[in-house]
Amino acid sequence: MRTIDWVDGAVEIIDQTVLPKEVRVLRLHTVPELVAAIQSLAVRGAPALGVAGAFGVALAARVHADDPAALAAAVTRVENARPTAVNLARGVRRAAAQLHRGPDAVLAEACAIRDEEVAASQAMAVRGADLVVELCGARPRLLTHCNTGGLAAVVLGTALGVVYELHRRGALAGVVASETRPLLQGARLTAWELSRWGIEHRVAVDSAGPFLMARGEVDGVILGADRICANGDVINKIGTYAHALGARRAGLPFIVVAPESTVDVSTPSGDAVPIEDRGAAEITPWSDAVNPAFDVTPRDLVTAIVTDQRVIRLDRGNRI
Repeated sequence: MRTIDWVDGAVEIIDQTVLPKEVRVLRLHTVPELVAAIQSLAVRGAPALGVAGAFGVALAARVHADDPAALAAAVTRVENARPTAVNLARGVRRAAAQLHRGPDAVLAEACAIRDEEVAASQAMAVRGADLVVELCGARPRLLTHCNTGGLAAVVLGTALGVVYELHRRGALAGVVASETRPLLQGARLTAWELSRWGIEHRVAVDSAGPFLMARGEVDGVILGADRICANGDVINKIGTYAHALGARRAGLPFIVVAPESTVDVSTPSGDAVPIEDRGAAEITPWSDAVNPAFDVTPRDLVTAIVTDQRVIRLDRGNRI
């Protein structure tokens, strides 16, 4: 089942806001519908957002083929739907580079981006599983955060794709899925995917992660990224930094899995990344609140970054 695809002239997505209670497929025919889906997190996850951005340009190219001003505005609207993950803007710009060749060329480029992300997930799964066994032992217990499965990456996933590959090999003892406040991507989405795969798992509240590491219930931490900066800083779902600090204190490997499309050498460090604030309403209706959607994990807390093309051992001084 693909998280996002182009089907008969429209973008089809699995609506992640209603999982795990319901598996609902939405058909999006217009740019406003797609932007609303992105902003509501009906579609989310860095690789999937890159595909969504490209398909958004394909929609715009078909609807506004005879109106250059409206086309440009629609493309900009898709690109700016969410600011932090680099894949969204990258997918938009890559598809938009084909606008001069017409709507069919734009759609072909968007489908190519989709297919590349599918292939990247498969490559990361194998490369990442090999590294986890090397660093964490033959049958590790892993902690993960947010959702990094097929829901975030068209199929299979990034970090959760590695988890699945370990399970397939019989080389996984179990998973702790951090619930991931405030929208529970871990408790809702990751737990749902792990259940579908038949992988033994437990859900833990976010703040329990470092304590579970400290008392020896976890052998390593594996998660994804929404942007990897030129210096190796990792931008990921809020709570990642706390898990990285816990892993460092416990002496555990902290492994980031993300496709090359998430590596952003044009951004020097995490200080240069705009961090999306989701607003107070997602946390509490009766008080003001601070609700950053992402945080920055400094490179010195990251053991390794696994992409579809390479393993970057930051603990050994490797550079992006």
